[in-house]
Amino acid sequence: MSHDAFDLSLDAQTGIARLVLNRPERLNALEPAFFPALRDAVRALDDAGQTRVLVIRATGKHFSAGMALEVFAGADAATQALLDTRNARQRLAFQAGLRRLMACLTALDEARFPVICAIQGGCIGGALDLAAACDIRVCTADAFFTVQEIHIGMAADLGSLQRLPKVMPQGLARQLAYTGERLGAERALACGLVNAVLPDAAALEAHALALAHEIAGKSPLAVAGSKLALNFARDHGTPEALAQMTLLQSAIFDIGEMELAIDAWKHKTTATFEPLPPTVGG
Repeated sequence: MSHDAFDLSLDAQTGIARLVLNRPERLNALEPAFFPALRDAVRALDDAGQTRVLVIRATGKHFSAGMALEVFAGADAATQALLDTRNARQRLAFQAGLRRLMACLTALDEARFPVICAIQGGCIGGALDLAAACDIRVCTADAFFTVQEIHIGMAADLGSLQRLPKVMPQGLARQLAYTGERLGAERALACGLVNAVLPDAAALEAHALALAHEIAGKSPLAVAGSKLALNFARDHGTPEALAQMTLLQSAIFDIGEMELAIDAWKHKTTATFEPLPPTVGG
């Protein structure tokens, strides 16, 4: 599957999907049409059940310059109408449109499979919203992250302000949001935003794919259950999360799946697990 802004592929043998931002001549800037296309691509992979892990990366020097500036300045009539907040009806429509944009990135969080974001160069504005919605982030030594929206007179509104404080210290998230300063790769590693820093784009891709292969070799049922539990624990208190875990584990506990995993672990082989079934209506 391809879109104007990205290419999508799935290796049916490994279950590893790759989504590659493919407009380096525009610094992989994100236009409004990108977001529903991303949502639909992720949901289609999830619905089919064959994907074990998704790797998102980009071509070119920078991961992404974020939302294309022409969206805010010099936009066409249709986009201007969406951004119009001059009266109550327009503000209500604005809210509905913004919720739909937010849901496009939330699709990454809701997918049954983990999402790895491999970032080189700049991860700016809306691109940071995207990265923050992924399970795991890794980057190159020249990577930097910035809440660019503050520089153009607006608050970030697609998830960075909500998700960053869950993965880095609250004070640092606030400093980035208020100043728009660049967070470099080593500091991103130190604060927990990324899990690894690689020397260049080639090493970054190799590392991300090696991590994807490791995840894809595990039980997709156990991985999906772990993601559900981790997401719930992130958004709720410990007592509520433990209560949820009792219900979740009773639904996904599978002796046959465990026997496969234990046998493979004992004999240092790779287990062959059944993929997750397609979702109803998928």
